[in-house]
Parts: sequence; structure tokens; C-alpha cells
Amino acid sequence: MFGIGGANIEDLYDALHLLGGRPRTVVAKHEFSAVTMADGYARTTGRLGVVAATSGGGAMNLLPGLAEAYASRVPVLALVGQPSTALDGLGAFQDTSGRAGSLDAHRLFAPVSRFCARVEDPHALPRLLAEAMAAARSHPRGPAVLLLPKDVQQATLTPRGAAPPTPIPEPRTPAVRLDRATERLRAATRVLVIAGEGVAAAGAKQELADLTARLGAWVAVTPDARDVFDNDDQHFAGVAGVMGHPNVLDCLRRAELCLLVGTRLPVLARGGLESALAETPVICVDPEPPFVPSVPGLHLSGGLRDTLRQLASRLAAGVRPAPGHAGPVPLAPPPPGAGGLSHTAAVAAVADALPPDAHVFVDAGNTGASAIHRLRATRRGRFVVAVGMGGMGYAFGAGIGAALATGQRSYVLAGDGAFFMHGMEVHTALEYGAPVTFVILNNNAHAMCATREQLFLGAPNPANLFLPSDIAAGVAGMFPTLAVHRAATGPQLRQALLRGNTTSGPLLVAVDVDPAEIPPFLPFLTAAGPVPADHEESAHDRYTVHTG
Repeated sequence: MFGIGGANIEDLYDALHLLGGRPRTVVAKHEFSAVTMADGYARTTGRLGVVAATSGGGAMNLLPGLAEAYASRVPVLALVGQPSTALDGLGAFQDTSGRAGSLDAHRLFAPVSRFCARVEDPHALPRLLAEAMAAARSHPRGPAVLLLPKDVQQATLTPRGAAPPTPIPEPRTPAVRLDRATERLRAATRVLVIAGEGVAAAGAKQELADLTARLGAWVAVTPDARDVFDNDDQHFAGVAGVMGHPNVLDCLRRAELCLLVGTRLPVLARGGLESALAETPVICVDPEPPFVPSVPGLHLSGGLRDTLRQLASRLAAGVRPAPGHAGPVPLAPPPPGAGGLSHTAAVAAVADALPPDAHVFVDAGNTGASAIHRLRATRRGRFVVAVGMGGMGYAFGAGIGAALATGQRSYVLAGDGAFFMHGMEVHTALEYGAPVTFVILNNNAHAMCATREQLFLGAPNPANLFLPSDIAAGVAGMFPTLAVHRAATGPQLRQALLRGNTTSGPLLVAVDVDPAEIPPFLPFLTAAGPVPADHEESAHDRYTVHTG
């Protein structure tokens, strides 16, 4: 259970302490990061992540993390302390009962949760807890919130024995829809599969691979799902969308059918593909309907693993040949600048050092765009990007939660802007001995904001360009027992990371990167390098930056 204590949640913490550390409690530095720790725990284990916080500001700090879990369909249970019910509406400190003009915590948390309840009767707690856990793991998954007044936490209940876990039945896709989908798949000789994070959430990577082999299809992945398909497979086409590989568009134009698996294809995943999608029949395998209208379209809303298995069983045995090799075509890197190492070189160094079972958590901004485009997923770890809300600093807590949950090393890739928001969670990693490698790419700027302003407004806002900072020296001074390095070159970064892989605890490596580098982000590249209307020979050429 991740979280931060306080007066109105201390009884829960005390009870867990009396249980002798099972479940284990991990104290974060900020409630947002506590939620992301539970989020990283859930994404890497498939189990329910749990977070606890006190009332008032502690409760309010949970909201952005729960919004990310809600948007990304991550099962998280939040236990939120409240003042005693006897003080409701009487001006209690941190009153959020909704009475007498106070904030209403229930109305606040309900929009970012699948289930939200205020427990006012202690005897209702076992039932509401079971309902909350079931709702978080149902389809679609997401956060559940229980608001726990202090007097409810202190109440005496008669133990009745542990109830067996409530099974969560997966919805079944109707046979008639499976038959229609099978007919269309059999008829198509060229299929593009676009797979999303829902594949990993459902534990359906093998089912996706089996179906793809039978289809002989190209496979692209959404920006938050680089790990759901083998990046070295001959069928792999790369990442779709605004941070992806332009050859995905070529595959889509050649395809007779597009099969969405575990994704609704939001804007970040379909950017640049809209016109081709409008001309291509789409089948969507996901609990929720796609964002892409298609005629004829077909939505298979059953459980992902079961639906993929049934589709594969209906197709002829054997492996169809892939319709031409479609390996990812990287965008041409921008010219090297004079302000530091390029993101291209930094990501290449990280790629050389990544252990095969490492979990990778990537933060928003230029760092995220570069890693999504250039960094291949490890074979036995997760590759997670929080694009539900895109909250800066998400990766710090999530990487710690994953490392503590699995014991496998997590790599956290973040910029200096994200570090200044939630980078003090490195202290949490140090306190608990979490095997996390923090790679801070420092360009002394909110560089994605500055780049957008330069391209679309004519000049960056000076407030987004920071005074120089030496993050490595600062962290080393604060935490003398933490392994910290500052790397100036790609080989130095690689060597520092390789040394960190041999240790059991956390490591932080900071590297200065070029603040003027344009990331592999389609809207920026299009604005920086206008493309002639008749230039259609190569998608690679179409999205290359042309400078001076």
C-alpha cells in the first residue's frame, strides 16, 4: 500500500503496522507519486494497486494520479481519510462532507473513478470494500475510491472471516460478431494490426502474436504500448501516431483491413493516419468502442484474450507469409546542436545498457517523444508511457512501484521539468532500496513548450527557458549514499548505466541535452519542414525536418 499518513488516515496505518508489515506500506513524498506507484505496481503485476492518503490537501493531491489511472484503465484502489462524521457540516478542519458549503469529496472523486463511496456505517465497510475492488478490476478497469471518516476507521466490528475473492467475469463477444470478423479477416490478404496498452493489461501478448502469425499481418503499436509485440519480429511496423514511424502510414494505405486490438485509437495514436483510416475497414477488439468511425466497422467488446483466441481458432492453421518486411523507419535526426548531447545519442546509450527484463517508464515531453520513437522495448519487461493525462513526473513514482512489486530493475527516463515536479521520489527509492535507474535528460527548459512556442508563436516564452542547473551535483549533495553520475557523452552514459545494473539499489544519471533539438513529434516536424504537396514518394522523406 503506497501513500502518505496523516491524522485522518492514521488509524488505517496503525492497523497495518499491527499486522506486522503484511501488506507492506510504502511512504511516498507526494500523494500524486503515491498513486503513480500504485499505478506502476498494477501495470507490471496485473494486480490491484492500493494507495492511502489523509483528508484535505493530501486527498486533493490524489486527483491527477487517479485521473491518469482512469484514462489509462489501471485498477487502483484509493483509501481516503475524512474527518469524523459527527463533525460534518460543523466547520471541521478539512471537512469535505459536502454539507454547510464544504467541499464534497464524493462529487470530486466520482468523475475519476469507476466506483466511489463514502463509508458512513462501519458495518457497510466489508461490502463496500468488496464492491470497490470488484469495480476497479471490472471492464473497463480503473480506480475505485473509498472515503473513510475517522470514526469509521476506529469503530469495532465483529470478524466474520475473509470472504473469497469475487470472480470478475469477462464479457463474451457474441458468436455472430466473431463469425463476421473471421469472414473479413479471411478475405483480406493485407492486414494492419494496431495494438494498444490493453493487450498488456489483459495479459494477451501471446494471443496477439498467435493471431498475427496466422494473419501474416503487419503490426504497429500505440505510443503507450511499445512492449505488447516483439520489436524484432518481421511483422513489426513500429509505433503509430504523432510520435511514431511514418512507414505505418504506408502499411495502412496498402492494407485491406485494419484490426485494432486493445486500443480505441486516440489522437496521439492516430495522428497522421486519419485520411487513410477513413478509407479502410476497421475491426476493433476492445471493451470500449473505437474513436475511429468506420464503414463497415465492427466492434468486438468481449474479453481481449478470449476474443483473440477465438479469432485465431477460426482462422486456418499455419503461418501466412508477412506481406513484405515493414520494419520501423526512424525519422531523420535533426542536425546536432551545440547545447549538449542529442536525444538520439542519449537514447542509443540507454538502449545499449537496458537489461532484457527491465521495466521502462517514460515521462512526458521531449524525452517521451524521443524514447517512444527510438527506444525498443525489452523482451521481458513493461514499456510504460502515461499518455492518459500526460502528467509530468508520473514516471518517478511508477518506476518505483514497479521495482518494489517485481524486484526487477526499472528505468525511469525523464526531463528536468519532470524532475523538478516529482524527482524527490528518488529519496523514496533510496529509503526502500528499490532497484531503479533514473536517467534525467536535462536541457534546462520546458523544451517541448519552448519548441511549440518557437514554431507556432514565433519565439519561446523566456519563462520556459531555465537557469542552468547541475542536477547530479544537487542530488548527490542531498543524498550522500545514493549512486549519482553526470554524463557528458553517450559512452559515459552507457558505462554509468551498465555499472548501475550490477547494483541492487537506485542510481541517478544526469546528462545535458540540446534544448533546441526538435523531437520526433509529427506536428513539430511538419511545422519545421513544410512538405511540397506533390511529394509522395517516401513517408520517411515526408516527415524529415528540413533546416536552413
